[in-house]
Amino acid sequence: MRASRVHAPRQPLSLDTVPTPVPGAHQILIKVRACGVCRTDLHIADGELSDCRLPVTPGHEIVGTVVAMGANAERCREGDRVGVPWLGWTCGACDYCRTGRENLCDRARFTGYHLEGGYAEYAVADARYCVPIPDRYGDAEAAPLLCAGLLGYRAYSMVGDAARIGLYGFGAAAHILAQVAGAEGRKVFAFTRPGDAAAQAFARRLGVDWAGGSDEAPPAPLDAAILFAPVGGLVPQALRQVKKGGCVVCGGIHMSDIPSFPYSLLWGERRVQSVANLTRADGEAFMRIAARTPIRTETKCYPLERANDALADLRAGSLEGAAVLVP
Repeated sequence: MRASRVHAPRQPLSLDTVPTPVPGAHQILIKVRACGVCRTDLHIADGELSDCRLPVTPGHEIVGTVVAMGANAERCREGDRVGVPWLGWTCGACDYCRTGRENLCDRARFTGYHLEGGYAEYAVADARYCVPIPDRYGDAEAAPLLCAGLLGYRAYSMVGDAARIGLYGFGAAAHILAQVAGAEGRKVFAFTRPGDAAAQAFARRLGVDWAGGSDEAPPAPLDAAILFAPVGGLVPQALRQVKKGGCVVCGGIHMSDIPSFPYSLLWGERRVQSVANLTRADGEAFMRIAARTPIRTETKCYPLERANDALADLRAGSLEGAAVLVP
């Protein structure tokens, strides 16, 4: 099969011919129908994350059809359409796993990072960690739900009943989350790169209540802010806009250093919190929301051999919504 692989940091991905994988115990073999391109893939390609398996096939927003099954892969049947997210395996025995926090498992393995991912024609995955895809979404439409949607949902769950939410970095995750929050009656404020009129217009088309640059103040104080842009300097900017008792949730797996800021920005029981990975329960909960909420995912599709172009467009910030590879 063909697979687009990372061989070394900061080098273009290579389109390789490799053996089609064989599913082992609990695993399924999936014919990849679409795979989303995530900012984490960009961090892996750029060598910004440690402990990555190299060479590796990235991609952890996989939508595909089950074509073969290993022993004890009991949750799926051949012909099923399934989604493969970032969390690919956990030990099940540590304190984190036994207390419902498998996202923090020290032995966890992640798709497209420790495990081979979906920038390929086929992929294997542990059936216990796959999620069903609501029928209302096509393959390319569904792919961003598997990370931009799932990780966005975990960040969203941390803001409690916040009525006014600021989203910093209006890309793949924010454009999905804005629709979920709007459907629940919350006010959404979109913060883009300063002067990015196209991104602000895109946010308004999706129904946000206000859109402006990250250097601007919203028309009302925020109850909470979620940062999807991996820019540490946005943390103090967001704290300035969050009222007392509110929170700033950092939704990325990687972020540049947070600069020092005066304690007065944190005072008043404001808090800063990170989001680490996701659990299977997050996947099940979010897919129930996606099944009943008509989320419109904006995608730009690329053939597998143009994976480098998709990553370059993501790096340049030239995408509206999400990039999706279609083998």
